[in-house]
Amino acid sequence: VLFDKYEYRAGIYGHFGQGCIHTRIDFDLKSAQGVRQFRSFVEEAADLVVRYGGSLSGEHGDGQARGELLPKMFGEELVAAFREFKAIWDPRGKMNPGKVVDPHRLDENLRLGADYHPARPATHFAFPEDEGSFALAMERCIGIGECRKLRGGTMCPSYMVTLEEQHSTRGRARMLFEMLRGDPITHGWRAERVKDALDLCLACKGCKSECPANVDMATYKAEFLAHYYRGRRRPRTAYTLGLIFRWSRLAARLPGLVNSLTQTPLLRDAAKAIAGIAPQRRIPVYAAEPFVDWFWRTRPSPPALSQRERGRAGSLPLPLGEGWGEGHRKVILWPDTFNNYFHPQIARAAVEVLEAAGFRVLVPQRSLCCGRPLYDYGRLDLAKRMLGDILDTLRPYLAAGVPVVGLEPSCIAVFRDELINLFPEDDDARRLSRQSFLLGEFLHKQAPDWELPQIRRKALVHIHCHHRSIMGMSADAAVLTRLGLDVRILDSGCCGMAGAFGFEKEHYDLSMRVGERVLLPAVRNAAQDTLIIADGFSCREQIAQGTGRRALHLAEVIHMAMSGSAGYGRKETPA
Repeated sequence: VLFDKYEYRAGIYGHFGQGCIHTRIDFDLKSAQGVRQFRSFVEEAADLVVRYGGSLSGEHGDGQARGELLPKMFGEELVAAFREFKAIWDPRGKMNPGKVVDPHRLDENLRLGADYHPARPATHFAFPEDEGSFALAMERCIGIGECRKLRGGTMCPSYMVTLEEQHSTRGRARMLFEMLRGDPITHGWRAERVKDALDLCLACKGCKSECPANVDMATYKAEFLAHYYRGRRRPRTAYTLGLIFRWSRLAARLPGLVNSLTQTPLLRDAAKAIAGIAPQRRIPVYAAEPFVDWFWRTRPSPPALSQRERGRAGSLPLPLGEGWGEGHRKVILWPDTFNNYFHPQIARAAVEVLEAAGFRVLVPQRSLCCGRPLYDYGRLDLAKRMLGDILDTLRPYLAAGVPVVGLEPSCIAVFRDELINLFPEDDDARRLSRQSFLLGEFLHKQAPDWELPQIRRKALVHIHCHHRSIMGMSADAAVLTRLGLDVRILDSGCCGMAGAFGFEKEHYDLSMRVGERVLLPAVRNAAQDTLIIADGFSCREQIAQGTGRRALHLAEVIHMAMSGSAGYGRKETPA
């Protein structure tokens, strides 16, 4: 009745067996009228609770948030006794003033309040889930503190190892909120305190799925850095690791020479120093032949297209009609930078797996990249242009319903998440978001009747952060079970590498501390005949460089089962 009277909506939850009820009510705390109505509602609600013999708080909050209401429950005489008791131990009122007795008013010191008028800056991301407002996104965090847990899940890796509030999701969200409010953090997008707090954010996206309020700190960090560095020179690694897709295209022309420069003693040390890479890290080796070159060298070329077909197909030189590959369902295999240039054997295995499952595999000839490394440095302008190129290339195939299968979780996460945040009004962006899958997801949903070959082995599985947070792991777990594997999925959170983060000199120590929390010890303790499975490129690198064990991609595991290979994980050879 009280909710109806004030026209409030509420989410009610709690420990009902113990009679403890929590509520989330849509109070308007941004206008004077809304604040007055809030106060009136709370006072009436308190009267109802007391009338029925209840307590104004069951766990917390009575000393401060509900301090003004305590006389309703205890009576003025008992509250006066509380005051006398406090005065005995704290006569000058220095220890905890305003708590329990002589409290602040209910409508005083509100986080928002009638005078709350935050800046509403133009942004790169559209923030469609927050009415297009970065300011509203900054109001998501309500201080629950789930990000301060020390074990289990992904959120928040930096807090788990530093135990510092500013390196928790809550701490960062609070600082961004104060930055927009202009008090106490000034200088807006150029605020150094905010940049420092975001520096150790690994952009794992764990908070997007694990925070009860769905705070998305990875997106907020990318948006902040885009403005912070506007007109400024970015750190060295933004031009080396952040532009890895460009350097890889060049390196693919002379991979032997590049590998000599990055793997030979003295030369490799100089390369690391120039690139801003930690001296303890090994630079990954470029493959002799990129995956895309192998694909177009070994797969039959499509028939010549008509001018009309070429216009429809863009840079994917494949027809949309059924004249080629008739009887086969088509699927685009996305050749991400890492599996194309560094680990092409994974993409080759994926081709053979998809073909065995009855699909006709299409691969773009043109070099494309989702731009995932750019977000870590706030290069959202370039990232958006690159996504625009992808949409222009894939439009006819997306309209025809052709699915896109990716091998790198962070790339598919871009298609599922950042893409529609940067192109909220683009129908093809929404199609790509819906039609993109990781290999395990795709096989589970599109080939449920394909009889997977069996591989009776134990497997230790590490889930990429974006995989867990954006796509979920249930489909992959089902595929691994269909393979006959005895699977143990680690609750390891972030591996610590986090793309370029763990390669950077200034972040190496924290990267290893995150990895040593669960993942690396678990891999070291695994039996040598246990398969180590990790779909993320950076996850596999962290495992290899931290334990000497080689982790396999799901595509390699399925291909191993198809070929009947024993496939015992071998030791990595240190560079």
